[in-house]
Amino acid sequence: MRPFTYAAPQSLQEALDLLAKANGTVRPLVGGTDLIDQLRQRRKTADVVLDIKRIPEMHRLEYVAREGLHVGAAVSCADTAAFAAVRELYPAIRASCLLVGSVQIQNRASIAGNVCNSAPSADTVPPLVTLDARAAIVGPRGRREVPLEEFFTGPGQNVLRGDELLLEIVVPPPAPHSSNHYLRFIPRNEMDIAVAGVSSLVALRPRGRICARARIALAAVAPTPVRAKAAEAVLEGHVVTSELIEAAAEKAVEACRPITDVRGSAEYRKELVKVLTRRTLRHCMASLGQPLES
Repeated sequence: MRPFTYAAPQSLQEALDLLAKANGTVRPLVGGTDLIDQLRQRRKTADVVLDIKRIPEMHRLEYVAREGLHVGAAVSCADTAAFAAVRELYPAIRASCLLVGSVQIQNRASIAGNVCNSAPSADTVPPLVTLDARAAIVGPRGRREVPLEEFFTGPGQNVLRGDELLLEIVVPPPAPHSSNHYLRFIPRNEMDIAVAGVSSLVALRPRGRICARARIALAAVAPTPVRAKAAEAVLEGHVVTSELIEAAAEKAVEACRPITDVRGSAEYRKELVKVLTRRTLRHCMASLGQPLES
């Protein structure tokens, strides 16, 4: 591991000043569950490691009725999953937080860290994308918000500039009559990286099974997390049936650009997307009191 300078600012302004004055690469740190290993293996380098855990604004965890959920960059996955509003209103976010490594890692890692690591397989990202989450970014030019689906630019890459920090993730209130679910496939039972992951959201009109809104986001099957927009279009405005879900699952594959590696072939990943899309959509319907026949 290359030597680096460690800084632990106690205010947001101090952190931004350090970023502005830094001579070299600055890597923000929350839990370090990815970063420290990447530095050790020299897959990433850092001249300064900036610990953000002492910055009060980074610890915001709040639900505001008109704004939705605010999850500060330093809030752990464990604390996010245990938060009452997350348990009640955002079950897919809760489920994804509890898939990030072991219990020990969940107590250190944060959603923001998972987002900024920008791995295509990140578990917390697909549910956030289906919920229209936004990344609130701060820097010398002030605050800006980026839709999370536009945050990622490539494997391990994102829109953050060198003098900016991710302050929080903002998730709008759930749509009425909606349900959101996330599933992934891994080779082992625990502590593995997704071969493929799918999050689906279905919002129904007040009466019946007509889909008012659909969102489907995929993980680990493209260079970045992606929405399966063609599959969403199959569902929206139509009565949701088993046959329609099958058609949406087939269409979801069009968003895939998978690779073949030691974890699975490209064709295997495409087949997994079909299966996981089907299962997540059926789960959403069942949770809305509209179970479908097999």
